[in-house]
Amino acid sequence: MGSVALYGPWYHFSHMENTDSGINKFLVPAAVVLAGLFIAGAVMWNGSHPVGTSDTAAAPSVNIKDVNTNGLPFIGQADAPVTIAFWSDYQCPYCKAFEVGGVNGINIDPALPEIIKNYVDTGKVKVVFFDFPFLGQDSVTAAEYNQSIWKLYPDQYFAWRTAMYNAQDQEGDQGFGNAASIDKLNATIPGLDAAKITADVAANKAAYDAQASAERAEGQKFGINATPSFIIGEQMVPGAAPFSSFQTLIEAQLAK
Repeated sequence: MGSVALYGPWYHFSHMENTDSGINKFLVPAAVVLAGLFIAGAVMWNGSHPVGTSDTAAAPSVNIKDVNTNGLPFIGQADAPVTIAFWSDYQCPYCKAFEVGGVNGINIDPALPEIIKNYVDTGKVKVVFFDFPFLGQDSVTAAEYNQSIWKLYPDQYFAWRTAMYNAQDQEGDQGFGNAASIDKLNATIPGLDAAKITADVAANKAAYDAQASAERAEGQKFGINATPSFIIGEQMVPGAAPFSSFQTLIEAQLAK
C-alpha cells in the first residue's frame, strides 16, 4: 500500500522540499479546514514550490519490513512487535510539535509522549529515528551531533533529543542550532561530556554526514520528502498527525 493521509481533525503540518530541481525549495503548509471553511493565513509558503513530483506519479509502496533500520537510534525494546520509522530535521518546527508540542504560537498536543506512554513503555512499539537534514547548515550540524550522541551516550540519547527540540527557536540557520549552541546545551545535560562530543564530531564529520545522507536517501526510496514523516506497517504518515492516527495504525499492526 502507498501513503495515507492521517491528520488531525483540522491540521496537517510538514516541511517539504523540491527534489527534482536539485535545489532545496521547501513549502510549509498548515491547512486548517473546519466545516468546509478555509481560514486565511493558515497556509504559509517558505520557498517557491511544493514537492516536485508529477500529479500522475504513483506513490511508492511502503512496508516497514523493507526499511533499513540497522544501527540507528531508537527507543523501546529492540524486538518490539511494531516498528515506527521516523524521519526528522532538528530545525523543523513540526517535528518539534510532534515530539514536545507547540509550533508558531499554535497549541498542539504532541503525539510522541502518548506513543511512548501507551506503546513504547509497554514493550509494544520501537521508534527508530532517521535524519533528514534539509533546512540549512544547522540541520546538518545537528545531524552530526545526533550520530555522535547515539554512538557515545545511547542511554542519554532521548533526553538529549528532547532537549534539542525544547531549545529549538527560529527555523534555519539563525538562533539555536549551530555547533557552539549545541555544545553549550550538551554541557547542561547530565551524563554527557560536551568536550568529548565536540571532539568526536570533529573527528568523524565526513562519516556522520554520509550516514545522514544515507538515512535521508532511505526515506526518499519510499517517497518521503517531508519532515516529519513516518512509516508504520504498510502505511506512510506525512506530517505532525495526532496521537489518534498513530494509535489506529499501531493497533492494526498489533492485531495481525
